[in-house]
Amino acid sequence: MLVDSHCHLDFPGLVEDVAAVRARAQDAGVGLMVTISTRIRRMDEILAIAKANENVFCSVGTHPHNASEEKDLTVDDILKYTDEPKVVAIGEAGLDYHYDNGDPVDQAAGFHRHIEAARQTGLPLVIHTRDADDDTAKILRDETRRGAFPFLLHCFTASRALAETAVELGGYVSFSGVLTFKNSPEIRETAAALPLERLLVETDAPYLAPVPKRGKPNEPAFVAHTAEVLADVRGMSLDEISGATSDNFFRLFSKVPDPREV
Repeated sequence: MLVDSHCHLDFPGLVEDVAAVRARAQDAGVGLMVTISTRIRRMDEILAIAKANENVFCSVGTHPHNASEEKDLTVDDILKYTDEPKVVAIGEAGLDYHYDNGDPVDQAAGFHRHIEAARQTGLPLVIHTRDADDDTAKILRDETRRGAFPFLLHCFTASRALAETAVELGGYVSFSGVLTFKNSPEIRETAAALPLERLLVETDAPYLAPVPKRGKPNEPAFVAHTAEVLADVRGMSLDEISGATSDNFFRLFSKVPDPREV
């Protein structure tokens, strides 16, 4: 079984027919998916999708692009959703300096709040980081000294040094369709070098469709193509990488029941 650890079922291109998206995912061997929050104030929409679909779970958090919109929200505003059975992660939160969306000060403040929510709940923090390697590494090191918390770097496109820092601090690294792109040899090298027990796969759908689906709206079914490339760079079979990344998912997202154990 494969798991799509990061998608956005509330976004245009997917939300119009979630049932069909789920059916195609199941046909591709994708047994579970996590739809990720980008605005806490839209949490009720995301939670409704998760509650309506047996194999869909969700997170609660504010994307760094939206950090300035939700800078007034507190750790308690995050925590109030975490007793919901379908809420299995915190985030996505972090730092994104690629676009001028969200003041960097607001992004960092939000990042710290989400870390505290992950620390208090034990739910994994889904971290978005782009063009912010040094500041992300510093925050992770500083916060880990204050107390460990579970986390993963999602849709990994950063430096190998940041990936190694994450692993050193107990974190995980998730690879999206970017792993399959022709211009991503450094990312494939990082995926080949990291410990197998710290790797996950995702789509970030509806964005970043993998080869051979480039140019099409992405969807959870396509995570199989990313897994195939990850298997290739690791010298493993697709079945082996599916089992390993699913094992890692259930270890990190420990609130999610593992259907393989039923």
